[in-house]
Amino acid sequence: MDDSTAPRHRRPAYRPGDEMDVGGESPDPAQLSEIAHETAAVLVGAGRASTDPEVRRRLIHLVDELGFSTVAELWAGRPATSLPGALWRLYTLREWVQRDPVGASADYDAGVRHADVAHAVAGPAEPFGPTEIKDLGDAILRGVFEGDLAVALDRAAAFCLVISTGRAHRADDRDGHDELGAESATRSASALLTTATDLQRCAALWRDDKLD
Repeated sequence: MDDSTAPRHRRPAYRPGDEMDVGGESPDPAQLSEIAHETAAVLVGAGRASTDPEVRRRLIHLVDELGFSTVAELWAGRPATSLPGALWRLYTLREWVQRDPVGASADYDAGVRHADVAHAVAGPAEPFGPTEIKDLGDAILRGVFEGDLAVALDRAAAFCLVISTGRAHRADDRDGHDELGAESATRSASALLTTATDLQRCAALWRDDKLD
C-alpha cells in the first residue's frame, strides 16, 4: 500500500435517529449487511489513520471491551471473503488463543515441523509457548491497523494452517483409544484449514482493492 495510514473504504452515511427507527421490528438482512460492512470499514480506517498507540490497543482488545457476542452480532454472518468476515475470523482467532494459549501452543508445536513454510509466514517468537502464541494473536491484529493488512491476513492464514496441521496430527495420536476426541479434533482441523483458505483469499482481495 502506498499510504498505509489512509482509510481504504467509504465511511458510513450517518443517519438521524428517526431514520434508523424500524418500528420496533428487527432490521432486515440488507440493513444488517450494511451495518456490518460500514462498521468494519470505519474500524479499519480509524485504526490505520490513527497514530495513537492507545487507540490501536483498544482496537486490538475490541472483544474485551464490547463482548464476544456483540462482535458476533456485527460480523459473524458476513461472507468469509469480505472485510467484516475477515475481521470476525481475526478476532475469533485472537479470542481463542487468549482463552486457551496452552492448547494453541500445543497444536502449533505439533504442526510446525510439518508446515515450516507456513510457520515462517506466521512468525511467532521461539520457543512458541503459550505467551508467545498469545503475543502472536495480538501482533496479527496490530498489523491490521499499523501495517499491511494483506500481510496480517496472510500471517493469520499461516497460523491457522500450522494449527490445523498440528491438530490433525494430534488427532491421529488419539486413534484407537479416544475415537470421539480424534473425530472432534479432525473436524476442527478441517474447519481451520477452511479458515486459512478464506483468509488467504481475503489477503489477495485486499491487494487488488476488492475487499469490502
